[in-house]
Amino acid sequence: VIKTLISHKMESGLRKDSKTGKLIPRKIIKKFTATFNGKPVFSVDIEPGVSANPYMQFSVKVQESGEFEFTWVDDDGSVYKTKKKIAVKG
Repeated sequence: VIKTLISHKMESGLRKDSKTGKLIPRKIIKKFTATFNGKPVFSVDIEPGVSANPYMQFSVKVQESGEFEFTWVDDDGSVYKTKKKIAVKG
């Protein structure tokens, strides 16, 4: 089981700033993907209703040691990536 968490406000664009009364601009993660040794293993399109700091959990079975790469894409075009190496024993 793979678990990921990203620190992100997930602003829907529907909330107002309590001080100014103006709408807070929309800024949401719209896509999450995971690859293992460069091959896709999981992908999901994320909707605006997902809460802040999106947590993802998924299962994947790998036969060899290697590296996961996790990518989050924001609707403003920002891309956040992280990598994690794992070792398969036995």
